[in-house]
Amino acid sequence: SLVLGGVVLRYFYLQQQITLRERAELQARLDSLRARIRPHFLFNTMNSIASLIDSRPRDAERAVEDLAELFRASLQEQDRATTVGDELRLCEVYLGIEKLRLGDRLQVDWQVDPEARDRAMPALLLQPLVENAVYHGIARLPGGGTIKVQVACNGPQLEVTVLNPMPATAGPTDGHHMALANIAQRLQALYGSDGLIEAGADGQQYRVRLAYPPGAGL
Repeated sequence: SLVLGGVVLRYFYLQQQITLRERAELQARLDSLRARIRPHFLFNTMNSIASLIDSRPRDAERAVEDLAELFRASLQEQDRATTVGDELRLCEVYLGIEKLRLGDRLQVDWQVDPEARDRAMPALLLQPLVENAVYHGIARLPGGGTIKVQVACNGPQLEVTVLNPMPATAGPTDGHHMALANIAQRLQALYGSDGLIEAGADGQQYRVRLAYPPGAGL
């Protein structure tokens, strides 16, 4: 019985070590994926601010304050859980900076289920999709357009859809695909087959839809 007990204890010990190692590997993988997104949107934001310094210094100053908030969100992502509300706020700050550059060409239609705001959402999951909608959609259209952001609870799944008008003669660029691939990898790492992302043209609109169970993975 002592030998059998020792074998059982050894088995559970090894299982625990394997689980801890898998969690550490997953965290390292997620950190690496996040790091690929972070410089991208910060670089674009700084370019937007630079374009305002000479002509609109007050707006540039406000944009710098918004950029500081983006930095804080980026630094805090590993220290605390984030929610849909947190990500929406990050998107609002980012879009505020871009609106200084694009003016009335950039419009946003928020369609957010109030129940969804407190649901868990991985940090920097929604903001890159909104950024893509600006850079590969609105900014490439002389007349601009409206980005539509939909967030809703659908049973156990949280569903997010981002739509933007796109030029009739141009598809998404490599940068667009890189961000989508990054998000797909993060969803796969966190939620396995329960996390999905779909993207493609829908008439004159480009649609990105993602879904995941907010009570799992985080």
